[in-house]
Amino acid sequence: MKPGVDCIGVGCGAVVVNAKNEILLVKRSINSGEDPGTWSRPGGKVEFGERIEAAVEREVEEEVGIKVRAMRLLNVTQYIENGKHWISFGYLVEHLVGTPVNKEPDKHDAVGWFALGGLPEDVNEYTLNAIRAYKESLAKRD
Repeated sequence: MKPGVDCIGVGCGAVVVNAKNEILLVKRSINSGEDPGTWSRPGGKVEFGERIEAAVEREVEEEVGIKVRAMRLLNVTQYIENGKHWISFGYLVEHLVGTPVNKEPDKHDAVGWFALGGLPEDVNEYTLNAIRAYKESLAKRD
Protein backbone atom coordinates (compact mmCIF):
# COMPACT_ATOMS: atom_id res chain seq x y z
CA MET A 1 0.00 0.00 0.00
CA LYS A 2 1.24 3.44 -0.89
CA PRO A 3 0.86 6.05 1.89
CA GLY A 4 -1.19 9.04 0.83
CA VAL A 5 -2.79 7.12 -2.05
CA ASP A 6 -4.01 3.72 -0.78
CA CYS A 7 -4.25 4.86 2.84
CA ILE A 8 -3.84 8.11 4.74
CA GLY A 9 -0.23 9.23 4.69
CA VAL A 10 1.32 10.76 7.79
CA GLY A 11 3.99 13.37 7.16
CA CYS A 12 6.15 15.67 9.22
CA GLY A 13 8.13 18.80 8.57
CA ALA A 14 10.58 21.02 10.38
CA VAL A 15 10.64 24.75 10.80
CA VAL A 16 14.36 25.38 11.23
CA VAL A 17 15.14 29.01 12.11
CA ASN A 18 18.67 30.40 12.45
CA ALA A 19 20.00 33.24 14.64
CA LYS A 20 19.16 35.75 11.87
CA ASN A 21 15.50 34.63 12.03
CA GLU A 22 15.79 33.01 8.60
CA ILE A 23 13.98 29.78 7.76
CA LEU A 24 15.59 26.79 6.05
CA LEU A 25 13.79 25.60 2.90
CA VAL A 26 14.45 22.97 0.25
CA LYS A 27 13.48 23.36 -3.43
CA ARG A 28 11.66 20.22 -4.55
CA SER A 29 12.86 18.92 -7.92
CA ILE A 30 10.62 17.87 -10.77
CA ASN A 31 11.35 14.27 -9.62
CA SER A 32 9.87 14.89 -6.18
CA GLY A 33 6.81 12.81 -5.40
CA GLU A 34 5.03 15.71 -3.68
CA ASP A 35 4.76 19.34 -4.82
CA PRO A 36 7.53 19.34 -7.45
CA GLY A 37 8.99 22.76 -8.21
CA THR A 38 8.03 24.31 -4.87
CA TRP A 39 10.02 25.39 -1.84
CA SER A 40 9.25 23.36 1.27
CA ARG A 41 10.27 22.84 4.85
CA PRO A 42 12.49 19.75 5.24
CA GLY A 43 10.48 16.68 6.15
CA GLY A 44 8.89 13.51 4.92
CA LYS A 45 6.95 10.40 5.87
CA VAL A 46 6.49 9.09 9.38
CA GLU A 47 7.41 5.41 9.36
CA PHE A 48 5.23 2.76 11.03
CA GLY A 49 6.12 2.56 14.74
CA GLU A 50 8.06 5.85 14.67
CA ARG A 51 7.24 8.82 16.89
CA ILE A 52 6.56 11.98 14.89
CA GLU A 53 9.31 13.90 16.72
CA ALA A 54 11.84 11.19 15.83
CA ALA A 55 10.66 11.25 12.21
CA VAL A 56 11.17 15.02 12.00
CA GLU A 57 14.70 14.71 13.37
CA ARG A 58 15.53 11.79 11.04
CA GLU A 59 14.08 13.42 7.93
CA VAL A 60 15.97 16.69 8.47
CA GLU A 61 19.25 14.83 8.87
CA GLU A 62 18.56 12.69 5.78
CA GLU A 63 17.60 15.68 3.60
CA VAL A 64 19.97 18.45 4.69
CA GLY A 65 22.56 16.77 6.92
CA ILE A 66 21.99 18.71 10.13
CA LYS A 67 21.04 17.46 13.56
CA VAL A 68 17.96 19.01 15.12
CA ARG A 69 15.78 18.46 18.16
CA ALA A 70 12.00 18.67 17.86
CA MET A 71 10.85 21.33 20.31
CA ARG A 72 7.11 21.72 19.84
CA LEU A 73 4.22 21.13 17.50
CA LEU A 74 3.33 24.22 15.45
CA ASN A 75 0.47 23.02 13.27
CA VAL A 76 -1.32 20.16 11.56
CA THR A 77 -2.20 20.37 7.87
CA GLN A 78 -4.66 18.11 6.07
CA TYR A 79 -4.31 17.61 2.33
CA ILE A 80 -7.11 15.82 0.51
CA GLU A 81 -6.87 16.51 -3.24
CA ASN A 82 -5.96 14.89 -6.53
CA GLY A 83 -6.49 11.37 -5.19
CA LYS A 84 -4.12 11.92 -2.27
CA HIS A 85 -4.75 12.16 1.46
CA TRP A 86 -2.02 13.36 3.83
CA ILE A 87 -1.95 14.65 7.36
CA SER A 88 1.25 16.51 8.13
CA PHE A 89 2.62 17.72 11.45
CA GLY A 90 4.81 20.83 11.47
CA TYR A 91 7.36 21.11 14.27
CA LEU A 92 9.58 23.93 15.42
CA VAL A 93 13.03 22.40 15.81
CA GLU A 94 16.26 23.50 17.41
CA HIS A 95 19.30 23.39 15.12
CA LEU A 96 21.95 21.51 17.11
CA VAL A 97 24.86 20.76 14.74
CA GLY A 98 25.88 21.07 11.12
CA THR A 99 25.66 23.21 8.02
CA PRO A 100 22.75 22.44 5.69
CA VAL A 101 23.63 20.75 2.39
CA ASN A 102 21.51 19.03 -0.24
CA LYS A 103 21.85 15.35 0.65
CA GLU A 104 19.05 14.27 -1.73
CA PRO A 105 19.91 15.85 -5.11
CA ASP A 106 17.50 13.45 -6.83
CA LYS A 107 14.61 15.01 -4.84
CA HIS A 108 15.80 18.58 -4.23
CA ASP A 109 17.36 21.19 -6.50
CA ALA A 110 18.53 23.56 -3.75
CA VAL A 111 18.67 24.30 -0.04
CA GLY A 112 18.59 27.84 1.31
CA TRP A 113 17.95 30.21 4.19
CA PHE A 114 15.25 32.84 3.66
CA ALA A 115 14.14 35.85 5.68
CA LEU A 116 10.60 35.40 6.93
CA GLY A 117 9.68 38.59 5.11
CA GLY A 118 11.47 37.55 1.91
CA LEU A 119 10.24 34.07 1.07
CA PRO A 120 10.31 32.81 -2.51
CA GLU A 121 6.99 33.01 -4.37
CA ASP A 122 6.59 29.27 -4.87
CA VAL A 123 6.44 28.03 -1.26
CA ASN A 124 3.95 25.17 -0.90
CA GLU A 125 0.83 25.53 1.22
CA TYR A 126 1.74 23.23 4.12
CA THR A 127 5.04 25.06 4.54
CA LEU A 128 3.25 28.42 4.51
CA ASN A 129 0.85 27.06 7.15
CA ALA A 130 3.78 26.14 9.40
CA ILE A 131 5.46 29.54 8.87
CA ARG A 132 2.20 31.31 9.77
CA ALA A 133 1.94 29.21 12.94
CA TYR A 134 5.56 30.05 13.81
CA LYS A 135 4.94 33.79 13.31
CA GLU A 136 1.79 33.60 15.45
CA SER A 137 3.78 31.91 18.22
CA LEU A 138 6.31 34.77 18.09
CA ALA A 139 3.54 37.36 18.32
CA LYS A 140 2.12 35.62 21.41
CA ARG A 141 5.52 35.82 23.13
CA ASP A 142 5.78 39.57 22.65
